[in-house]
Amino acid sequence: MASNAPRPKAGRRAQLVSLDLAVYRAVATTETPDLDRDLARLSRAADNSKLWLAAAGAIALLGGARGRRAAVNGLAALGATSAIVNLVAKPLGGRRRPDRALGRVPLARHVPMPGSVSFPSGHAASAFAFTSGVAHVLPVAAPLHLAAALVAYSRIHTGVHYPADVVAGALLGSAVAPFTSAALDRRRAR
Repeated sequence: MASNAPRPKAGRRAQLVSLDLAVYRAVATTETPDLDRDLARLSRAADNSKLWLAAAGAIALLGGARGRRAAVNGLAALGATSAIVNLVAKPLGGRRRPDRALGRVPLARHVPMPGSVSFPSGHAASAFAFTSGVAHVLPVAAPLHLAAALVAYSRIHTGVHYPADVVAGALLGSAVAPFTSAALDRRRAR
């Protein structure tokens, strides 16, 4: 006897996709002219991890030996995460980028649309990997997570990612950092 009831997993997935699109559209259609330029700049500053490389340099220069260890931790986490995102996660994710015109994202917010797939967000993954790696050695740097969250949000605000993309990226980066930190701690202990 066949059941006509929807499969629970398919139903939940459809609900999540629907929620993802609704949040994307809500962000796109919320007028924030004062933030548009700044968030677009922040998004571009995080391209190719430039923002995090600059932060690592500042932390290493100003933080003494502990700052240098923190910068190395952050960069190691960022590098490992970038490799996982670009070589494994994005090819498996395969989600197309949002259609900014359909989402009605204002032109003032636009940054160049990346050619890669959307899921997960490499910017969010790198941001949270770097800040988590740094905070492992330098807990006082934990507020850097706010900068990571702003970068992640900027990717939705500029219309190049759906919210689920940045959440997945943030989780991935945050998950990789403890492993790279532990590996570096073991190496330093030798």
